[in-house]
Amino acid sequence: MMTALLPPQELRTLLGAALPSTYDADTIEPTVSTLFTPAGHRRALDVDTTVVRGGRGAGKTFWFRSLRDDRLRAVAASEYLIDRLARVRVDAGYGATIDSDRYPGPGELHHLVDRDVAAQDVWNTVLLAALGVPDLKSVLSWEERIRWVREHPMARDRVIADADRQARADGTLRMILFDALEHLHRDRRHADQLVAGILQLALEVRLRTQNIRFKVFIRPDMLDGALLSFPDASKLTSNAANLTWSPPNLYGLLFHHLGNVATTEAERFRASVPGWTEPTPGRHLPPPSLLGDEDQQAALFTAIAGPYMGANFRKGHTYTWLPNHLMDGAEQVSPRSFLNALAKAVEETEARYATHPYAIHHEGIRRGVQAASTTRVEEIREDLPWVQTAIAPLAGQQVPIDESLVIGLWSDHELTESLQRQMTGTVGSEAVRTGPRNPDRYPDLIGELIDLGVMRRRKDGRIDLPDVYRVAFSIGRKGGVPRVRT
Repeated sequence: MMTALLPPQELRTLLGAALPSTYDADTIEPTVSTLFTPAGHRRALDVDTTVVRGGRGAGKTFWFRSLRDDRLRAVAASEYLIDRLARVRVDAGYGATIDSDRYPGPGELHHLVDRDVAAQDVWNTVLLAALGVPDLKSVLSWEERIRWVREHPMARDRVIADADRQARADGTLRMILFDALEHLHRDRRHADQLVAGILQLALEVRLRTQNIRFKVFIRPDMLDGALLSFPDASKLTSNAANLTWSPPNLYGLLFHHLGNVATTEAERFRASVPGWTEPTPGRHLPPPSLLGDEDQQAALFTAIAGPYMGANFRKGHTYTWLPNHLMDGAEQVSPRSFLNALAKAVEETEARYATHPYAIHHEGIRRGVQAASTTRVEEIREDLPWVQTAIAPLAGQQVPIDESLVIGLWSDHELTESLQRQMTGTVGSEAVRTGPRNPDRYPDLIGELIDLGVMRRRKDGRIDLPDVYRVAFSIGRKGGVPRVRT
């Protein structure tokens, strides 16, 4: 039973303190208080799960960093009841942070690729460096380290076997983590080859050892690209995990962060909803009702943002409206988009509706969705520039739209030629290859955009764009969130 919640202004203060530090995982390190363990992520942390798929903002880097931290890993092992995770010794095989002792950075990888060094040789060397081969520690250049490993194949096998036996004797497991694979190489073809090398070695280690494992956090589109040159990939993908987020997970994340800010407002917020616990000093866990009971979550969010997205229920209920308008074509919402939208909603409410009887105004939520859409489109422009090229001819149209009209607009804009030019473009002085698999077959192109979640096909066959992309791509929908006009 919820008691009286904080006044609107105090709630806004609490939201403002909690949200900015949570929605940018690339710059914020996880802590014991901010670590959130949704039930659906348990499989991703299982030590025998090698491949963990997740889109931008889904939590790949968050878990990569959390697993590298002994204390956070222990918390996750305890809350997920994964005993072996508490006995893991972790090393980084690749990540966003430059760490030349553990793995070559992007610049050195470019150099190695230019020298036609095989991806398998690169990652074999990274593995042996993680396992502590003395002969590699005194060698500064990764090119020289790779040469040593290539010239000592028997030593390589012996090191892996010895490390496996030692881990068994110690009762531990060696885990090598990989993240930020989109930064491996600007040329998508080379990036795919490097990822395929990681996955092939991960499979070998999994099949030939009992106490050494890779865990690879990867975007789905990068995994698909690597699989094209990796015939045994099904042995890894059969037990792959997905970092998915249901609406209850998203609201549970929000309430977790609201209860873990070191302020008096957070203390009063926890007191308003009985059942919070503190299993670890400074780590407050919400009651189960705030993690998995949609009725209880909706009641609390209604107290924060009001019941409706306007005057009455015909405009939509705030609790369901927000995640529904942030979903991609696969019906997934990234926590980054969700928290980003809420942060913007609080900012807009403070600036325009300061006397509103709720902490968040429904128009603020709409503007939050627009801001999240703009951010999401900027991200996909960085990750997959060809998507922007493919969607641009549809600007000013309204969805849902007939597939024939989409193909007609693409033909009028000579999309195939644009994509082919882009696939052999340059970044700076470097030639870069990136693009869809079949730029000259428009039905296949629609299928690839659907797989990416940028488009979806309705039951009547028409093509739709979810709001999280539609709004910033300047495509309309009758009665929908206004598009960002270009």
